[in-house]
Amino acid sequence: MTDAAAPSTARRRLGVGAVILLILLAFAVTIGIGMFRGATGAHVVSSSPTSTTAPTSGPVGAGTFVHVTGAVRRPGMYRLDAGSRVMDAVARAGGFTGDADRAGVNLARPVADGEQIVVPVVGAPAVAGAGIAADGKLDLNSATVEQLDALPRIGPAMAQRIVAWRDKNGRFTSLDDLLSVPGIGEKMLDAMRDQVRV
Repeated sequence: MTDAAAPSTARRRLGVGAVILLILLAFAVTIGIGMFRGATGAHVVSSSPTSTTAPTSGPVGAGTFVHVTGAVRRPGMYRLDAGSRVMDAVARAGGFTGDADRAGVNLARPVADGEQIVVPVVGAPAVAGAGIAADGKLDLNSATVEQLDALPRIGPAMAQRIVAWRDKNGRFTSLDDLLSVPGIGEKMLDAMRDQVRV
């Protein structure tokens, strides 16, 4: 009887130990997920692009609002912590879809309040007029290096400097911000004023 009871007791102890281990593992995973969600400091404001209501959680006006669209799993408008980057916005939108052109987005760029982040699809032709406003002027905050290169007195190197400045400092808020780009002076800016906007 004693010999038969010993394996049964050992199995029972092993089973209880396994259950406790599973409970602890589930608890650790739950805490980890909570910490990850809290670390992003972001949440969905609205999944509807036509929504005009203010978010109900958090102080009004706090954070940075961005609209993420294109090849992401949950396009919509999101509120992020100040100082967030494009990678944070894409993560809040559920990440890339399978056909996303990941090289078409600078994930390290800081986001600016009120901007739209468009994740392109692999192989999609360039959209005609992308970066060009309704008034025909080139939008400095969405223009590509190629579009900037076509401006008067701007070559590929200067166009790259403009994009690099935008990536590092965020959106241009006025045309005079171009004077902060190395190599752009008043004369060059004056030559571009009628063809660009922010």
